Amino acid sequence: MSDNHSFDVVSEVNTAEMHNAVVQAQHEIAVRYDFKGTRASIEYDKKDQKITMLADHKAQLDTVVQMLKEKMAKRGIAVTALKRGKLEEASHDSVREIATLHVGIESDDARELVKSIKQLKLKVQAQIMDNKLRVTGKKLDELQQVIAHLKKNGPEYPLQFVNLT
Repeated sequence: MSDNHSFDVVSEVNTAEMHNAVVQAQHEIAVRYDFKGTRASIEYDKKDQKITMLADHKAQLDTVVQMLKEKMAKRGIAVTALKRGKLEEASHDSVREIATLHVGIESDDARELVKSIKQLKLKVQAQIMDNKLRVTGKKLDELQQVIAHLKKNGPEYPLQFVNLT
């Protein structure tokens, strides 16, 4: 048994499940009666973690976004990982929105998380490592308290707790 235990705090999206959610949303757009003959579409760029949604008008675009969120939730992807972009005018009187998926913990948020962990007054250390956070401590109970605290008081995007040793 090691003296120190640790875990990493990350913010990731399962790209395979996200791809499946987009494919399901594309299929629903293709078969729904209220989308027949419209420009409604959805595309997923895995490399850049961007989702481009196109529709004839804003209300239809909102329906496409809602459809995507439902598919994401069914596949176990946190809906809060989707950062919506601004509404743009596209060609042929249609509207476009480019949403991004939140990957990694932003440096400002990482500093805030470290600060909130220190305020717990537990015997744990938190350090920022690129776009993730590593928390180490001698007692597993204290690490579990940190996880519970971060689940309750973390940022608006989803956090995962991995590599608990």
